[in-house]
Amino acid sequence: MSLPTPSYSTSYGAAYCGDSRELMTHLLDSSVDLIVTSPPFGLRRKKEYGNVDADRYVDWFLVFAKEFYRILKKDGSLVIDIGGSWKRGEPTKSLYNFELVVALCGDVGFHLAQDFYWFNPAKLPSPAEWVTVRRIRVKDAVNTVWWLSKTPFPRANNKRVLKPYSNSMLELLEKGYKPKLRPSGHDISGNFSNDRGGAIPPNLLTIANTESNGTYLRSCREAGIKPHPARYPKELPEFFIRLLTEEGNLVLDPFAGSNVTGEAADGLKRRWVAFELSSEYLKASKFRFEKSKSPRTVAKRRLSVRRLLPEMQGSLF
Repeated sequence: MSLPTPSYSTSYGAAYCGDSRELMTHLLDSSVDLIVTSPPFGLRRKKEYGNVDADRYVDWFLVFAKEFYRILKKDGSLVIDIGGSWKRGEPTKSLYNFELVVALCGDVGFHLAQDFYWFNPAKLPSPAEWVTVRRIRVKDAVNTVWWLSKTPFPRANNKRVLKPYSNSMLELLEKGYKPKLRPSGHDISGNFSNDRGGAIPPNLLTIANTESNGTYLRSCREAGIKPHPARYPKELPEFFIRLLTEEGNLVLDPFAGSNVTGEAADGLKRRWVAFELSSEYLKASKFRFEKSKSPRTVAKRRLSVRRLLPEMQGSLF
């Protein structure tokens, strides 16, 4: 079996228009290294891209999740960026995103490798009624990001996501550190002051979602196409692609939207596949790859995925 002709492609991946529940059936068992996605959230207010109510969300998502489990490699990972939802008419939150991770582990068989939290400091104050009108809540600016895996020991390497050392750490590395027992009871050894190339990041990811004039948005304006209204910053999928994959691995986004994940994977030389239900969103997402367009690439886009991505023939179909 093979996937249909892609809507567009690059030398690393291809984007397909259709329901990912059907498109995933064309992928072989244990063929994908990483699934990283931001699915429609379980919001009360309906969005133009389509979303399911929080009270029905878990049942809806589990249909996709069972396919995710099938197509992931044994050491592969599933990363889901999923924002919270407020209950209708009251200033309390739904537990749907937490109920989802419990069901993914209890019903499907995933392991929660680690919970992450994406803090967007540029987030506007919301929900407006409780934050800016009645002033009884603070703005909701953190998304939960679940990192799940098929085994307790998925492929991962935090050396690929090290951050620059702080000034105080650079000073400590220069002056050295005398081993001692801290008041907390932690015994800090002399190895603490060894330069290991950077600081290990925490599971709180601070990334401002402030894109306003990138290639994608400029091209959408020039073409008179409405951009996707809910885009996460490229730095978010990049972080997990670096942490959980190596060059040549395969990354899938089953809810591609404007295909930020595909752009991130392409830039990191990972093979990628993107599925998106809306032809309009997929059409616009092509702009993300225009900067690398060449006559050879354009010609390749007319070919089937078997010829576009020969490396995938053995691993996918």
